Amino acid sequence: MSRIDQLIGAMTLSEKLGQLTMTAAPYAVTGPFVAGDLSEGIKSGTIGNLLNLYGPEIVARTQRLAVEESRLGIPLLIGLDVIHGHRTLFPVPLAEAAMFDAALWTETAHAAAREAAADGVTMTFAPMCDVCRDPRWGRIVEGPGEDPFVGAAIAAAKVAGFQGKNLDGIAACAKHFAAYGAVMAGREYASTDISARTLHEVHLASFAAAVAAGVAAIMPAFTELDGVPMTANRELLQGYLRGQLGFEGVIISDYNAIAELMRHGVAADLAEAAALALNAGVDIDMMAEAYGDGLPVALERRLVTMDQIDAAVRRVLRLKERLGLFDDPYRSAGAESAADLAKRRVLARDAGAKSMVLLKNEKDVLPLTKPRRIALIGPLADAAQEMRGPWAAAAPLTGCATVLEGLRAALPDAEIEYALGVAIDGGAAEEAGGIAIAAALCDGADVIILCVGEAANMSGEAASRAHPHLPGQQQRLCDAIFEKAGGRPVITILFSGRPLIVPALVEKSAALLAAWFPGSEAGNAIVDLITGKVSPSGCTPVSWPRATGQIPVFFGERNGGRPINPADHYTSKYLDSENSPLFVFGDGLGYGRFAFSNLKLSATTLARSGTLAASVDVANEGGHTAEETVFLFCHDRLASVTRPLLELKGFAKITLAAGARGTVTLALKGTDLCFPGADLAPLFEPGEVEIFLGPAADRTRLVGATIRLVAD
Repeated sequence: MSRIDQLIGAMTLSEKLGQLTMTAAPYAVTGPFVAGDLSEGIKSGTIGNLLNLYGPEIVARTQRLAVEESRLGIPLLIGLDVIHGHRTLFPVPLAEAAMFDAALWTETAHAAAREAAADGVTMTFAPMCDVCRDPRWGRIVEGPGEDPFVGAAIAAAKVAGFQGKNLDGIAACAKHFAAYGAVMAGREYASTDISARTLHEVHLASFAAAVAAGVAAIMPAFTELDGVPMTANRELLQGYLRGQLGFEGVIISDYNAIAELMRHGVAADLAEAAALALNAGVDIDMMAEAYGDGLPVALERRLVTMDQIDAAVRRVLRLKERLGLFDDPYRSAGAESAADLAKRRVLARDAGAKSMVLLKNEKDVLPLTKPRRIALIGPLADAAQEMRGPWAAAAPLTGCATVLEGLRAALPDAEIEYALGVAIDGGAAEEAGGIAIAAALCDGADVIILCVGEAANMSGEAASRAHPHLPGQQQRLCDAIFEKAGGRPVITILFSGRPLIVPALVEKSAALLAAWFPGSEAGNAIVDLITGKVSPSGCTPVSWPRATGQIPVFFGERNGGRPINPADHYTSKYLDSENSPLFVFGDGLGYGRFAFSNLKLSATTLARSGTLAASVDVANEGGHTAEETVFLFCHDRLASVTRPLLELKGFAKITLAAGARGTVTLALKGTDLCFPGADLAPLFEPGEVEIFLGPAADRTRLVGATIRLVAD
């Protein structure tokens, strides 16, 4: 008899339910409440898993309660939101998506996992796989952006990085299954109501990729989908996730989500809520006390069976066994060497620079060339805590490099004058004096650097914004600086966890750098870019709207029967805005200037079982060595169901010296061109498909050719 069988056979009901319970420790607050003293629950076996606990000493003491003082000695699973680093912070996930670099996505996850494991953490509630096309939603900062192909690529890379080989890292938990990024009006915790086609084409691909990569756990969303809360969605959790995808891992509820089934109006009491979740396939109840209190009643009412409980317990114990916790429950490596920490800071600096997106660079004002005097202005110029971004649970409040610190270190001979100007979200009355002081710094400056944007807590969970513009009085500050600047260039560095609606800022800035929230090496990475030590290479993974009324705006739209025609009033357009976004998916400048030509395909036909190579010549016609991202898009001209105008099917990078040329080749499989048919089953449909390669989701900048799909 296996160890797991022996344990299940020896367990009381309360001990079984303990293995299906995850309780919050008070080391990081990620929900509305925390538990009290957990010692007695751990020793009695009624708490089998914890979240929000870290640190080798406290973890070892807590683990010892379970292993040495409980009846069965079953180790605890200890989870934490390791979202974009642990103690060393990397760029927030939306920023990392802008790198379009799978190897680097994996490397930062691996580095974060090593730090977290050294602190006793055995599971992270990441990656967040939610595709989002609405920047009002605060949690867009945690995900891959607007595209399902990118979402799938990041999911696979992050699972590999967190878990390592044979789960020798920490367990990854892909979240939030599914369509959480499509909440109504971008409002956190709201309902979701989308078509089955949108669900399958846009929102499930990243979770399928996570499962294919061997993800250990999955977390359902808080939200409902088409009237069924995901925590109780048997069709998707049991039917699609476990049945169709073959997922055999652990399903963990989100924070208090099982109890919230009563608020959704689908469960009359905690017993019904617990039964709905268990029947749907949820193995671990996080912070609702629903399984411990509700499942015994549900058993009495015959709403669930002991076999279902045993099956869930088996999955939890199997994960603990795969993590090696039974053999080495104190697997924390303890404090890491100074050399290891230094390497992570180097990695954070590299990732920070590669994640930023240069959206404007008028007259090549960047890179800076030995400025004599710099006016550094804005509430985010010397804001170490804000550089952390949201979900920085274990990172210190101080220690992130600021823009001011980075400039002083990199340009010791320059005179750098700094003024806050305004608070990030301050009111009008107290800001007038600060604006005047900041504007006065422009006199005599060679260049003005304006650091504006959101506070870190304006993104993330429970941080939806109906007006995703510059908060507070920052626009007034910007207007004053632009007026005072005269002919001096203003370089704007924009910090945010989402695309902000800033058309006036774009128009008036000589250069605009979307820095997102870059993490521990924020200021140093920014200065590496603006001084030319590194050429910008990030590309925006999400469209930037011109106005809130455009939302959602994304490149994968369908044409409709009356596509925009400026000459025809009765076509799809706004009276008061352009249809196009301010910046399209893939936009991002470097210090090179790239031209694309000579698209070649290895074949003119493609069968479902086949593969073809698409190559394009790339020339750097600029004056600096730079890196360019090349995207492969397709468009099915005629299909049995309407297809998006562009669909991303691949991307690659090329680095070229000034004046150099190179060729980028991307593979395209026949299976890549399958789409959900009328019955939502994968369909490979013969016919013509356009293939495009280029720098962004803009047909005017792409080179294209046509292939014909043929039957095998």
